[in-house]
Amino acid sequence: MHGDEHALFGAALAFLAAAVVSVPIAKRLGFSPVVGYLLVGIAIGPVGFNVADPGVVSTVAELGVVMLLFLVGLELKPSNLLSMGHYIFGLGTAQLLLTALAFALLAYFGLGFGVAAAVVSGLALSISGTAIALQLLGERGDLASPYGQRTFSILLFQDIAVVPLLALVPLLAPGGEAEVTRDPKATLLAASLAVAAIAVIVVAGRYLLNPLFRVLARSGAREAMTAAALLVVMGAAGLMEAAGLSAALGAFLAGLLLSESTFRHELEANVDAFRGLLLAVFFMSIGMSLNIDVVLGHIPALLVGTLAVAVVKSVIVYLVFRADNIAPQDSMRAAVALMSAGEFAFVLFPLGLDNGILKPEQADLLIALAALTMILGPLLFAALSRLLPRFARPVAEPPADDFADADGSVLVIGFGRFGQIVSQCLLAQDVTVTIIDKDVEMIQSAGRFGVHIYYGDGTRLDVLRAAGAESMEVICVCVDNKEDANRIVEIVRGSIPNARLFVRSFDRVHSMELLRLGVDFELRETLESALSFGARTLEALGVPQTAAAARIADVRQRDRARLERQMEEGIFAGAEVFRGQKVEPEPLTQPEKPARPLNPEAQDILSHETEFSG
Repeated sequence: MHGDEHALFGAALAFLAAAVVSVPIAKRLGFSPVVGYLLVGIAIGPVGFNVADPGVVSTVAELGVVMLLFLVGLELKPSNLLSMGHYIFGLGTAQLLLTALAFALLAYFGLGFGVAAAVVSGLALSISGTAIALQLLGERGDLASPYGQRTFSILLFQDIAVVPLLALVPLLAPGGEAEVTRDPKATLLAASLAVAAIAVIVVAGRYLLNPLFRVLARSGAREAMTAAALLVVMGAAGLMEAAGLSAALGAFLAGLLLSESTFRHELEANVDAFRGLLLAVFFMSIGMSLNIDVVLGHIPALLVGTLAVAVVKSVIVYLVFRADNIAPQDSMRAAVALMSAGEFAFVLFPLGLDNGILKPEQADLLIALAALTMILGPLLFAALSRLLPRFARPVAEPPADDFADADGSVLVIGFGRFGQIVSQCLLAQDVTVTIIDKDVEMIQSAGRFGVHIYYGDGTRLDVLRAAGAESMEVICVCVDNKEDANRIVEIVRGSIPNARLFVRSFDRVHSMELLRLGVDFELRETLESALSFGARTLEALGVPQTAAAARIADVRQRDRARLERQMEEGIFAGAEVFRGQKVEPEPLTQPEKPARPLNPEAQDILSHETEFSG
């Protein structure tokens, strides 16, 4: 036992050292950390230092995938998931069936596999690596992008599809269908267990977990919250696995049900550190499981097979994404991200071997092939991320619209949230308005609501003149970029000096800049909404409506007076307008209670400020 403890301690040290060393090297070479984990896994595996049994390591490391899916579920909401149904079951089904069919045909006609072996091989290789793809997309921050959402939808469908695929493999075995037919009760029982497991997780997620976390939060024991977070993840995963479903799918479902919980961020913080470390171990375990003897004995066949898998899978994914109107570059990224075989290939191939569908040499070659695609995928993704920007064609700015039919007494520049409300007020009064914006998507969206917006860059004098700025009674600058706003003001003041300029201001300093530029009216984008908010709050506290309105009018007048003082004396002037004494330099009113540090860092900052002021 003592020797086993030393072996376990040595293996833990080896994995931690490998993680520490591999990431900086991979980053230095411009590759994803996944590549470093896979390669260092080969080095510490049986062919190298042989620090641990790959089978034992992979069992523990699969928890990294489980926690990854839990965190993905936390980021989603049930409503968002329902809106992705088309992508999950549309794109997911198309990708899985087309890829499985292509691989099955290659295995049957090209390698001489039997029908059952070809089907199992095609299905296993068509499933992509969830951990690898999500890690690659997460590193680029592309998970929230349109192609990232579709990629995730395909991965989620594949995780769901694993359940029937695991049930399908025994049916394909010699005599398997007859055996299932003889025992329909077992099949019905398995289905019932799966439904019951899902129901337990749903009920617990909706009615039990939030009260539990509330009790733990009141106790103030952070370690209990961490333990509870891990219990939720592993409990949901274990329950689903016991029911014959995917452990990762169970964790995802638990995360999804907790996505609207008030404790979501606490759970995410507690689980994330474990997820990162266990995912690193997972990728290392894949490298460790690579049978080097099989690789060295079949190098030509494996190279051809890996290339074939990469090309076929990438082409099919690319075509599926292009059919859904995803840009070519993003479709290429999705194709390479989904190119790698998935972790479930290491479950389906041994299952096929145990059921007599695959021969031992076939299973060894397929496992080696899957591992090689997992190494190749991140390398190609890193290379693609470097090459695509070099070959990307600069997006030509579309020409400004023809303003021949434009007429109006007010020109509104910018149709974002602010500009839309301004335009609604004017249009409701039957004021003729000309609206220009340079955001093509915004113009298309507005067109669906019956509002015609002209495409044009308001920072260009020729566009302003074409839009009729010289004959407008008022020009409303509603853009949300203060540099663009200032540039428009300068252009109009220089070339159309008689125009009345009403400008949206970003903040107090920007208001001062606009006033110095000579605008006729400026308004900070948050001022009136904040004053209105304050008025309603006063009324909620029992202040009569007239008194609240008078108080808000007084605050508005004082704010304007202070702004005028600041125009003359600088940003720190005029604080006494709000109080009888001067305060430096913000807030406008002196807080009633002194600042209280919430952590050591804040204590250090406050102590330095006290010394400085003293």
